[in-house]
Amino acid sequence: MELDERKRRVLSIIADLYTKTGEPVGSKVVALYLDSAYSPATIRNDMAALFDLGLLEQPHTSAGRVPSHLGYRVFVDELMQVKPVSGKLRDSIEAMFNIRDPDPDKLLQDAAKALSEITGCAAFTSTHTPDTVTVRQVEIIPSGEHAVVIMVMTSNGVIRSRVCRTNFRVTGEVVEFLKAYCAGKLAGRTLREISLQYMGSVTMELGEYSRIFTPLFAAIFNLCAEIYGGQYYMEGGIKLLSYPELARDADRLLPYIWESRNVQKLIQRASPEQTTIFIGKENQCEELRNSSAVITPFAIGNRSTGSIGIIGPIRMDYAAMVAETEYFARLVGELLTEIFEE
Repeated sequence: MELDERKRRVLSIIADLYTKTGEPVGSKVVALYLDSAYSPATIRNDMAALFDLGLLEQPHTSAGRVPSHLGYRVFVDELMQVKPVSGKLRDSIEAMFNIRDPDPDKLLQDAAKALSEITGCAAFTSTHTPDTVTVRQVEIIPSGEHAVVIMVMTSNGVIRSRVCRTNFRVTGEVVEFLKAYCAGKLAGRTLREISLQYMGSVTMELGEYSRIFTPLFAAIFNLCAEIYGGQYYMEGGIKLLSYPELARDADRLLPYIWESRNVQKLIQRASPEQTTIFIGKENQCEELRNSSAVITPFAIGNRSTGSIGIIGPIRMDYAAMVAETEYFARLVGELLTEIFEE
């Protein structure tokens, strides 16, 4: 949208002040930030023009204005300058992850918690599993006379385990048989190939023993499906209650963002290569109509593997939030790459 320089400055000032205060901005205040180079009357005319273009809104009878969803879009796309992350903040962020050989799942959860604390928004991390990922090993570990621990390890370094009660007595011979059988039937297969139908055929091939081993193979299938589905961590949702415009709809907003599949819809619409910002109604769902989301992909090695992002008010400080989210994404990608390479 073509705007002259003064109108661009007026829109930028209003967006910045409304982000900080949450209060409508009047022409006299804008004039002060323009060093009184223009009269309030001139600024009022500019604000009226921005209002007519749909870039400003008047939330109530106050003389002040606030950016509309479209106004914030113009601000983000054309006027915003991303704020670099300060050295002090970088040091504090990196100190949070200064752990030798961290667990990938804990790292992802900790990253969401830390990003939420720094931004004051709800933060999430999410991963997806490429179709090429295979089962590296299935380990069966005795855990009593009628229980085993099943551990599934995949080619991308993910490990999942579960205790499974058995209908048979666990002996060394049975354990060795099951490990060998799983190695022959599952090792090297992609997680996508390990469908419910395939696991059913694997179980049926055991003939008269298929019934007693069914719970064990069902547990293996569930572990593979869990890994294939990726991880999702949402932290800091309660922070959204500190914003009056979001607290009003908290009974719908908080349950919505805690459901992985809802945020995954946003992630699927986001760019797999760069930061995407969804502002208000751009989120395409009623629950997020008063919220904005900043989503940045991260990579393990050279492969895009997941996303990290925040959900907060439309009046968030986009310039800072983008920089901080991108910094976290780079750091998480580097740490996970180190873990999986080792």
